[in-house]
Amino acid sequence: MSGTIQTEKIGKLGFGFMRLPRKGDAFDTVQINKMTDEFIESGGTYFDASYSYEGAEDALRESVVKRYPRGSFQIATKLPLEMARGSADEMKKIFETSLERLGTDYIDFYLLQEINQRANKKAETLGAWDYLAELKAKGLIRHIGFSLLGKPEALERILTKHPEAEFAQLQINYLDWNDPGVQSRRMYDLAKKHDIPIIVIGPMKGGLLASEASPAASLLRGADPSASAASWALRYTAQLSNVFITLSNMSNIEQMRDNIATFTDLKALSADEKAVLDKAVAAINAAPRIACIGCRHCMDDCPLDLRIPDIIGLYNDYLVYNTLTNIHDTYNWLTRDTGKAGDCAGCRVCEGSCGQSVRIAETIVKIAELLE
Repeated sequence: MSGTIQTEKIGKLGFGFMRLPRKGDAFDTVQINKMTDEFIESGGTYFDASYSYEGAEDALRESVVKRYPRGSFQIATKLPLEMARGSADEMKKIFETSLERLGTDYIDFYLLQEINQRANKKAETLGAWDYLAELKAKGLIRHIGFSLLGKPEALERILTKHPEAEFAQLQINYLDWNDPGVQSRRMYDLAKKHDIPIIVIGPMKGGLLASEASPAASLLRGADPSASAASWALRYTAQLSNVFITLSNMSNIEQMRDNIATFTDLKALSADEKAVLDKAVAAINAAPRIACIGCRHCMDDCPLDLRIPDIIGLYNDYLVYNTLTNIHDTYNWLTRDTGKAGDCAGCRVCEGSCGQSVRIAETIVKIAELLE
């Protein structure tokens, strides 16, 4: 890999501070400190947060920055451009707030968050790339990067136009590798072509591939009864040559210990194990689900402005993977500014626009019962 990042000095497992354990409405500081201690003792060094992750930067300050020598770990945090509100001054305020929250005078890895075609146009308008270069020149950040929420074409444009980008954070996992929508493999190949090191997000697809009750789990247990479903997902991304960190948003000590065990004795997947994962992908894709294709026509006349396809997508995740892991949090985020499933009056206007003949009203009732 080219560039200035000394990847050999960074632990291959990254600790994401997006889904920290809680006690009621507050973070479980005792458990977070214990997780941090075990992570660092195992050789972990990389901690990931964002200005937009509520409380994450403050938690990182309390559990890591205040308790360990600054040179013994790396901090990554992100600039969410949608929160800059079209103002370069607001963008600078976000960075300064992150520094204050983190209690540090520099950030090791600073990312433009969830760049896609529209967000990158905003980045260009605000001068975000120039701003990051300015921060690096002043020693306030060490490495410039971005996380991508978009198509391979957007990645190609960014990497071509911005050679100052030193790393990319991309969603890669064994289910999405050949998925025609996500196109993880093509994203990986493009980053490799540009010699850009990759930090993987979503190695377990938001925790779904860690479910021990999914259609894939029995296949994985049959191949190796001693290995967790999560360990298969982590080994898949860690074996990729251009990946230097695989991020996991761990929310309890058990997840932490399982992930540490995987990376302590990290083994490349054999040909037979890759064949098992191919069968696991087939089993997941063949699982019954609601036949929504996400066309969004159902939303045109909804009096509650329900995000029907997105909500049904979450319900499909539950049906396929037999877990509610992270689904409640995503549901609450999706419905924060619109109606909830339980508000549906059953008018069925949406069903007249559905080309797949989905019984939407009936499905929405089931979703309300499950998630509310």
